[in-house]
Amino acid sequence: MLATRRGSPGRLHSLARALSTESAAHTIHSPPPFPPQKPETNKPRASRLYPRPRPAAPSNHQALQRLPAAFGKNQLLPVPNSTRALLEQIVGSFEAPIRYAFAYGSGVFEQAGYEQAGDGESKRGKVDRPMLDFVFAVSHPGHWHSINMHQYPGHYPLHARALGSSFVAKVQEFGPGLWFNTFVPMHGVTIKYGVTTVDTLCADLLNWRTLYLAGRMHKPLRIIKDDARVRLTQQVNLTSALRTALLTLPDSFTQRELFSRIAAISYAGDPRMLLPAENRGKVANMVSRQEGQFRELYWRLAQGLPGVRWGVDAMKIEQDVSAHARAAHLKKLPQGLLVRVHERMAGRGPSREADESAYWLRVASDEQMPTILHEEMCKIVRYPATVQSLKGVVSAGVAKSARYTAAKVGKWWKGVSASPS
Repeated sequence: MLATRRGSPGRLHSLARALSTESAAHTIHSPPPFPPQKPETNKPRASRLYPRPRPAAPSNHQALQRLPAAFGKNQLLPVPNSTRALLEQIVGSFEAPIRYAFAYGSGVFEQAGYEQAGDGESKRGKVDRPMLDFVFAVSHPGHWHSINMHQYPGHYPLHARALGSSFVAKVQEFGPGLWFNTFVPMHGVTIKYGVTTVDTLCADLLNWRTLYLAGRMHKPLRIIKDDARVRLTQQVNLTSALRTALLTLPDSFTQRELFSRIAAISYAGDPRMLLPAENRGKVANMVSRQEGQFRELYWRLAQGLPGVRWGVDAMKIEQDVSAHARAAHLKKLPQGLLVRVHERMAGRGPSREADESAYWLRVASDEQMPTILHEEMCKIVRYPATVQSLKGVVSAGVAKSARYTAAKVGKWWKGVSASPS
């Protein structure tokens, strides 16, 4: 029997292989600890970054990964290659992560009354060259400002650097939700850039909560860094501006009249238009030189609206002004404006709950509707625009604020001098 047990070399060999395999597997799962690595010398130590970036908080919104290739094509306005390269170079200089960036204003698209910089520009031409305006939409403003403050401390006033990025992020939340750094020299030009969050930007584009960002984006702008979610909400914003303008216009009008109504939305109620702090002819100056860009933004959108007839090469536009057609536009106005319209129309007839169809027809046929829309947009714009103007003293400092105000007064005086008496 002992011989039988000893005569099983195959079983013993298999048992040995199994034990050796288990032992090997055990040693693989329990490696010796690695020695501590030395910090890399080519990167700045965390203690040198002040204020320290705060950990990113999880976002409640899932990123929109992709849109159809042709969606929002009307938003991609061309600019000269030299301008495009300069704008991309400026935005690319920021180390802090930017999700969406655009440039706007007379420094990007030509406006009447502004000198355009050229290769053979004179010394006076350089002085008159308008400042380049940017808006950056970011995910986490406190984290963004801490990185940017470390890279470009001179962009912030002394008190903002002393109080840190948390202070800047908190001030940014007031009013329309922007922090502006102004009179910043970069790459041979002077720029002004505002920082907001993607959530704040998209909320204003959809609902016209303040019309501060949405109103600026009614006009031609150059997208430098794109984001699918912003492009989607911007398309809604442009359509809302088109519907609102159509509700204030008669059955026949020119495309320039349409563009002027759209461009004026963000200036309605702005306190700077009541004070000597803005060029009174700004809308006319803009539309007269940017009519092609406005048409690119809005012509395709108008083709999808019921009752609007606007030919490919036509300068004249016609629309159906019946109560049913206007009610179709009213129902799809942004919530921030539509709520105010409901409040103004309360008590003027059957309630919305009693008969919704009759209510919309009554509201749409009201002769005072264009005036009501204008007055309510003024109310939306007035408070956040006032708060943002007051925030300029905090974000820019006294010296830069005085310089910026002087430049605005100069534009106002230039507009008054140029206007016919």
